Amino acid sequence: MSVVTGWVAGMTERPVLVLGATGSTGRRVAALLRAAGHPVRAASREGEVRFDWTLPETWGPALDGVSKMYLMAPDGVAVDPAFVAQAVERGVRRIVLLSATAIEAMGDERLMAAERTVRACGTAWTILRPTWFAQNFDEGLFRQDVMAGELALPVGDLRQAFVDADDVAAVAVKALTVTGHAGRRYELTGPAALSFAEATAIVGRAAGHPVRFLGTREAYLDAQEAIGRSPAEVTAEIEAYAALRNLGDAEPGDVVRRVTGRAPKSFRRYAAEAAARGAWRDRATAGSRGA
Repeated sequence: MSVVTGWVAGMTERPVLVLGATGSTGRRVAALLRAAGHPVRAASREGEVRFDWTLPETWGPALDGVSKMYLMAPDGVAVDPAFVAQAVERGVRRIVLLSATAIEAMGDERLMAAERTVRACGTAWTILRPTWFAQNFDEGLFRQDVMAGELALPVGDLRQAFVDADDVAAVAVKALTVTGHAGRRYELTGPAALSFAEATAIVGRAAGHPVRFLGTREAYLDAQEAIGRSPAEVTAEIEAYAALRNLGDAEPGDVVRRVTGRAPKSFRRYAAEAAARGAWRDRATAGSRGA
């Protein structure tokens, strides 16, 4: 392809809609697409393009003229089938859905419904099922616990193959831009299975302060009640975690390597990079999780 032809192709390529474009995976997907020269429509509640699952009037402007879509919804928010149908009607020809591993065992009807919607939507689709994000420890639900020096989760010594959000984004971009991924459901893992106690210790060393892990049901219940959550709500979560434990230790897979051509990032490398960015530097002013 000549320089001129490549320039013309880039000018006429329809943008890729990236939902959750300010979040852990969405912003990475958008950045990788742009770095590769693909036009991006970055959409979120407070991003470049406004998108809100609860406001259907924001759907059309986000979808206008796009050909592909990175589809995700925040935790607790359902993927509305009406939005997916509208996307297909407006010309979206490829959808990559962010789901999660073990959703059947944990009874996650929200994500199971999202997968059913995408599989039946009538256009090319790829489903990503990552295991636990490494970034939970510095960008997500575990960060305050890390800062406070104690993480409670009722998983005992269960081992999981924590995956880096950079690798999830890299697989998503391949699925959006390269043929051969339609109709696939990819289980995404890191290169090694670690217990949460091991992962927490690695994070503590990188952060420069000890972080204790408590893996019992009782410790989790106490920690959640301490921040004002109802016992009924927490008990339901404990049952879901018990179902995950019943599945046994995770086995690292090779999807990241097969799709991207490179090895997935190790958890130790993730923790070192997060610490270098200052992810846990403000511990002195962070307070406890409930502060």
